[in-house]
Amino acid sequence: MKIAVAGTGYVGLVAGVCFAEKGHDVTCVDVDEKKVKLMESGVTPIYEEGLEDLMKKNNAAGRLHYTTDYKSAYKDAEAIFIGVGTPEQPDGSANLSYIATVSRQIAESVERDCLVVVKSTVPVGTNDKVEQFIHDFLVRDVKVEVASNPEFLAQGSAVYDTLHAARIIIGTESKEAEATLKKIYEPFNLPIVSVNRRSAEMIKYACNDFLALKISYMNDIANLCELVGADIDAVAEGMSYDARIGAKFLNAGIGYGGSCFPKDTKALKYLAKQNGYQLRTVEAAVDVNAEQKTKLFKKASNRMITFQNLRVAVLGLAFKAGTDDLREAPSLDNVKLLLDSGADIYAYDPIATDNFKKCYPEGEFAKGSIHYVSTPEEALQDANICFVFTEWGEIKAIPVEKFKELMRIPLVYDGRNIYNVQEMKDAGVEYYSIGRPAK
Repeated sequence: MKIAVAGTGYVGLVAGVCFAEKGHDVTCVDVDEKKVKLMESGVTPIYEEGLEDLMKKNNAAGRLHYTTDYKSAYKDAEAIFIGVGTPEQPDGSANLSYIATVSRQIAESVERDCLVVVKSTVPVGTNDKVEQFIHDFLVRDVKVEVASNPEFLAQGSAVYDTLHAARIIIGTESKEAEATLKKIYEPFNLPIVSVNRRSAEMIKYACNDFLALKISYMNDIANLCELVGADIDAVAEGMSYDARIGAKFLNAGIGYGGSCFPKDTKALKYLAKQNGYQLRTVEAAVDVNAEQKTKLFKKASNRMITFQNLRVAVLGLAFKAGTDDLREAPSLDNVKLLLDSGADIYAYDPIATDNFKKCYPEGEFAKGSIHYVSTPEEALQDANICFVFTEWGEIKAIPVEKFKELMRIPLVYDGRNIYNVQEMKDAGVEYYSIGRPAK
């Protein structure tokens, strides 16, 4: 089937590449000419495991194309997927301006009957508005329907999640639209859950916010574990055997980040408020997460007299391993606090450093400074204190003895509970983590 995809971020590009991998003829549309040329050369603008290999494969096969010319891409497409961003606004609501721009471009460009599929995460009822908006600006006498098809990929495993999804959610208002989407996804050979548009929109928010709730709940329990002398790892293991709870998203840490959970919890909270309802559980998850991000900094502040002129090792900058995304990353909050406190930071991340430099260029700041290094060992060398913010394999692989060997003061605050408490103690490291008592 001939498919156009609007937007080449995590949602749009991964979807487009995977559609091409399953045999569809796909054109990805983006406004950035440099980005388009980069993708044409087989280079991905985002870091995602396996994505670049599939891009090169399908570029060579002639099934995958890139353009800034939306008119040519949309005019004869059988289906147009919208995968542009819906960033949060100051009040927590979703910014739908990019959705509106693409919708009008589609309305003014299509020359045949087609199905417009909103893959972006949007508030409940948005698909209805998109369909009306397109009809308002439609230039030619063609039939355009709108469907909802939210994504459920996780950054760091987006390609795998798309090709091996637990289910495909499609929201339609006609049998014809439903049949078209089922035809598109037929080569994936995955379970399809077909509902109406508003239900599909709500499923996306309900799933993401439930996982955010689960993370914040475990972090809340971890904080209590520290106070009463329980071990969150042991608690999580005991919980994981309960089939009603499951084993995933039970790891305590310094909170969630990324492009989905922070934005989607705030958006659902805003939607509830607009409809005269208070989502108290979601509000609690948001509040717990905001406090959790800087928990280790506050704990370290109680231990240290000052961070002024201290050499601070920061291991991990991305919000999670497997991605270079920094959106809502705990490292951002903590690096700001450290710099404001006069620390000299030596930061390591295997992938996200270039993105982090856009926020904090290397060099001196008003009080502190930040330097970027190419190995964890360089960051640890002569450090007075170390913070771990991302669970990269390269960081997990550091022998515990290295902290004692390399650091001036072997003092480690681990926000991802990577290391064994007893092993760190035996190695002579003063070690603090989340929800686990020192042995």
